[in-house]
Amino acid sequence: MSGALALLALLQLGASDHRINEAMRRPADARLVWSDEFSGPRLDPKKWRYDAERNKDGWYNHEQQYYAVDRPQNLRLENGRLVIEARHERLPGAADWGGQTYTSAKIMTLGPASWTYGFYEVRAKLPCTRGTWPAIWMLPDSGKWPDGGEIDIMEHVGSQPQVVHATLHTALFTHSKGTQRGASLALPSSCSAFHRYQLDWQPDAITIGVDDHAYMRVRNDQPGGRGAWPFDRPFHMILNLAVGGDWAGSKGIDDAALPQRFEVDYVRVWQRAVVSKAPR
Repeated sequence: MSGALALLALLQLGASDHRINEAMRRPADARLVWSDEFSGPRLDPKKWRYDAERNKDGWYNHEQQYYAVDRPQNLRLENGRLVIEARHERLPGAADWGGQTYTSAKIMTLGPASWTYGFYEVRAKLPCTRGTWPAIWMLPDSGKWPDGGEIDIMEHVGSQPQVVHATLHTALFTHSKGTQRGASLALPSSCSAFHRYQLDWQPDAITIGVDDHAYMRVRNDQPGGRGAWPFDRPFHMILNLAVGGDWAGSKGIDDAALPQRFEVDYVRVWQRAVVSKAPR
């Protein structure tokens, strides 16, 4: 990525730059504790649940999608992959329809599928048109945002098709304060090929990368207690494809290019038997 493009991406995120450039490897003593290979006929209801909570009231960030539940036009398993599809359409017959003119889907891991620390890998191919906003991210099981923290393993907007972003949010470090911590990576084939989006979450640092290349690291070295580092309790994973919004919709939405697909080959989680605690 050129210096100008990297700076532009960071300014749009409101993020401080935590770029690194080094190899990224799963810890040798980590074991696979959870996975979904999406090989069945439909989404596994023991592993995932749909999130449609704000359809009627409208979604955050001025996003414009309606998140459908168990609707194959928007989410299905196909050829061993999860497909989340954003479409330009209205669903006035839905009881929770909020007047949206786009449909899509959002799912999150269910029940015991939440973790503290570990190595996470999601192999995915992204949509690419103005207005799309696919994300692989994590939130705590409870608590007020952003106090509980947010880990964005991958965000991508179609108006910047060659760039992916990794960021963290906390009470003290978030985009509304201009202090969000993150980094961006040039990835020209993000929409034409599958890539492995990776998170290494340890007590003393969070590292994010692609295809065994780490490009962002935030260390647990700032004052402020949980306001600076709330990443010491279980988080669940979220997969969604938003449409529009303050960031993704800043250059409009290309309706003619819809539908667009966010494809996920697998989600895998490894954990170590013993995790060293961060110094306090």
